[in-house]
Amino acid sequence: MRAAIVDKPGEIRVGEVPDPKPGDRQVVVKVGACGICGTDLHIADGHFPPTPYPIVPGHEFAGEIVELGADVPGGWKIGDRVAVDPSLFCGYCKPCRTGRGNLCENWNATGDTVNGAFAEYVAVPSANCYRMPDTMTWEQGALVEPVSCAVHGVRRIGVEAGERFLVVGAGTMGLVMQQLLQRAGAHVTVVDRNTARLGRAMDLGAVAVAGDVKDLDDEKFDAAADCTGAAPAIEAAFDSLQRGGRLLVFGVAPAEARVALSPFRIYNDEITVVGSMAVMNSFGAALDLVADGAIDTGALLTDTLPLERYPDALALMRSGAGLKVQVLPGGESA
Repeated sequence: MRAAIVDKPGEIRVGEVPDPKPGDRQVVVKVGACGICGTDLHIADGHFPPTPYPIVPGHEFAGEIVELGADVPGGWKIGDRVAVDPSLFCGYCKPCRTGRGNLCENWNATGDTVNGAFAEYVAVPSANCYRMPDTMTWEQGALVEPVSCAVHGVRRIGVEAGERFLVVGAGTMGLVMQQLLQRAGAHVTVVDRNTARLGRAMDLGAVAVAGDVKDLDDEKFDAAADCTGAAPAIEAAFDSLQRGGRLLVFGVAPAEARVALSPFRIYNDEITVVGSMAVMNSFGAALDLVADGAIDTGALLTDTLPLERYPDALALMRSGAGLKVQVLPGGESA
């Protein structure tokens, strides 16, 4: 089959790899769509430490079951349309046994540490498959994974109706976060230095937008979510909080990045700083939100390319010209 392959950091190609074979309790999925996110850029550049090379990346995906392995539960059959949670938790370490599998000591994920879905086919555990309604397109199905990360993030930070919330970053994840917070009753202000993205934030219901936190006239917020992973943005979000405020570090920063936050303010103003790592019991809820139209997927999906143009898709993602860039290995939507 054809697949995108990162042979080693900086060396990317599209070529032939063996067709996947399903193991016990696994299925093979014919990939309908797979989205690119910041982690894929880190993998391509060698900045995601868990990744072995060579690897077929791709962890935001949906498609059709075409083969069943041994002992797959009888509820699944060939032809089922599924979105797939890429999480591969071991199930026996302390975090897994205490209900925090996203912190698994033996963490793995389809497309991050084992071959993923920038390919015609991918083998995945049947337990990670979630049935898609016929009304959902492959592109919408591939958005369920990033939405599930944002659902977990909102659960981590918490939100009450009427709160003033700052979202830093108007990329895909920032706009998903904005929609979820507004759904919970928050009044959301969105900041992004790429001001071309701010119109979408306004269209989605932001109460205000700006190109920089410093342009907000020292407004203070009940809570803030950084969706960029950039140290200066995290610091600015922290500085924007009122006393008793909460900061969600949601964007993926490089492992070596550091931020300067005032420990006196954290103490004196009782500032809460929390992180949010990937997916945690949130995939099913995210699929329901997408299926019900609670997330405006049309505002997020800007570019689709065929598998052979995977390097171009990465370049488009880097440029910041669009929002969610997806690859369609089958060549068309469904």
